[in-house]
Amino acid sequence: MFSNIPAVTRNLLLINILVYIGQWLFETSGVSLVEYGGLHFFSASHFHLWQFVTYMFLHGGFTHLFFNMFALWMFGCVIERVWGSQKFLFYYIFCGIGAGLCQELVQFCEFYYTVQQQFPGTSLSETMTILGNSNLNGALTIGASGAVYAILLAFGMIFPNERIFIFPLPVPIKAKWFVCIYVAIELFSALSAVGDGIAHMAHVGGMLFGFLLINYWRRHPERNFDLSSSRQFFEKWGRARGSSTNLDSERYGETTTTTTTGYGPRREDDMEYNAKKKALQEEIDALLDKIRLSGYDSLTKEEKKRLFEASRQ
Repeated sequence: MFSNIPAVTRNLLLINILVYIGQWLFETSGVSLVEYGGLHFFSASHFHLWQFVTYMFLHGGFTHLFFNMFALWMFGCVIERVWGSQKFLFYYIFCGIGAGLCQELVQFCEFYYTVQQQFPGTSLSETMTILGNSNLNGALTIGASGAVYAILLAFGMIFPNERIFIFPLPVPIKAKWFVCIYVAIELFSALSAVGDGIAHMAHVGGMLFGFLLINYWRRHPERNFDLSSSRQFFEKWGRARGSSTNLDSERYGETTTTTTTGYGPRREDDMEYNAKKKALQEEIDALLDKIRLSGYDSLTKEEKKRLFEASRQ
């Protein structure tokens, strides 16, 4: 089963499972990996910078682990095949760290508000002193949810019109609405007064950093791990077969173009234009199918160039 899963997704699944087993084994010996590897509040005595990475591989229980790994397997396989291993791993770690940063900011705001309630008019420096002298080691975050939610966002942006099922809805919905629903749920849960022990803002933070990174790659394809194919997916080449249109022609209600012959410019008729358009679409679809099956790195240099040129037309 694992042999059919792309390398980075497979290794992330294995690492998370092995770490969870390690948590259980160490706890039987009275040692808490969560205490060492969980992300503590930055002014707590147990805080370390490396916890921004280690916290992603620790989980609070089997259910927590199962649902995170299920989503990682379900959507991570697709995203890694589209982007390639290096880009996918960078995205996963980057968004996980971003989720941790957002959680730290939210915790600081909560503590700052608490201090202001107890000591009105306290300055920021005085608040930091109070927090530094307080025992805040119990405030920590664990779990891969922030990075996993970022993968959900990436799927929704790459395949916005792909239909997926969400229990208990009886009908499938488009991936873009699936992502919007999850964002709304997490924001509502984070802003509600009910404390459920779940770092909802870390989930939102992972998606926020994912959104920013994906848009950065879209604006700067030359810095995109040499993976210019992502631009085509973000332009909805992905699953929308035969749906591309010529924006300039559509704007003026025409389906014609101009080519140059030995006798000067001439106007293509609709049949010739549509034939060329169909041939181009079939060529791009074949390349996209190759990416889905074998990843972007399986393309030749000429195929990569062809994809990039098609995205600029």
